[in-house]
Amino acid sequence: MPKLSVIVPFYNVRQFAPDTVRSLRANARPDFEFVLVDDHSDDGTAAVLERAAEDLSGVARVRHVRHDRNRGIAAARNTGLGAAQGEFLAFLDGDDWLAPGYLSELVAAAERLDCDFVRTDHVRVTDRARTVRRVPVGLRDEVLDPRDAILPADRTTSVDYVSVWAGAYRRRLLERGLLHFTEGLHTAEDRPWTWRLHREAESFAVVNPLGVFYRRGISSSLTRIGDVRRLDFIRAFDQIVEETAADRDAGRLLPKAVRQYCAIMAHHLAEEDRFEPAVAGRLRTMSAAALRRLPQDLLTEVLETMDMDRAARLRRLRRRAGAGKGAA
Repeated sequence: MPKLSVIVPFYNVRQFAPDTVRSLRANARPDFEFVLVDDHSDDGTAAVLERAAEDLSGVARVRHVRHDRNRGIAAARNTGLGAAQGEFLAFLDGDDWLAPGYLSELVAAAERLDCDFVRTDHVRVTDRARTVRRVPVGLRDEVLDPRDAILPADRTTSVDYVSVWAGAYRRRLLERGLLHFTEGLHTAEDRPWTWRLHREAESFAVVNPLGVFYRRGISSSLTRIGDVRRLDFIRAFDQIVEETAADRDAGRLLPKAVRQYCAIMAHHLAEEDRFEPAVAGRLRTMSAAALRRLPQDLLTEVLETMDMDRAARLRRLRRRAGAGKGAA
């Protein structure tokens, strides 16, 4: 069994894939495995990965898989999970990269603490600017209960840190069904995944290795595209609310889920001018329907604790949704 499997999905990232591959080589060990998943790229990425698989096979174990059609990042990661053999599992996106030696440091920390998963800070790269983004947990190198790290509801917590590639996960989580992503979500697929992990895993820790470099703001990113795929955040949060409502600690955890849902919804509504006009209309309609689906007493409490601008935006939409329902 390899010590670590790194699952790397690629889709039309020919410009960046060579940097990603070079960083894998700078982290390679004979007991590491790199699972390269091409999600049916059509821009030349496939050729880069064919050469990379041959090159990397001299320094690490390599599995190279190509989808016969584009299926999205959630499916690509799931394909990688199905192929991975490692004792530990990690993720990297095909347009990001790692510092040399980072993976060995990460595995050493995970082995030393012997918990279900570890998380790390990462470096956000926007053009030439680099900013360290920290896990919102104060204690480092200490084993913690991931369920406790969901709260408090009114502060940024671990379920707001959805960078799935900033950490490592023990294989036992995969065997328990906790590492697969919800397929069909084109965006926000990491949010239900992060919530499930924190509700169901038994232990985690935040560790110090810093070595993941995340590219922000590239033109192909869904965060910069105003098409209908970005509205999948609604389906993602519907899933979070439904699963959390069925949890044994729903009374404690559901306020955080609803507050997070409202915050993300308000963020998208504030930027609706960046969407295509028809999609902006769908955003308002789908958001209004989502507000109706939420527990209304809890929604009222959450809006009372949010900042004035976001709360006012959601209250207006809620009133219009209520008026439209009454007219119907």
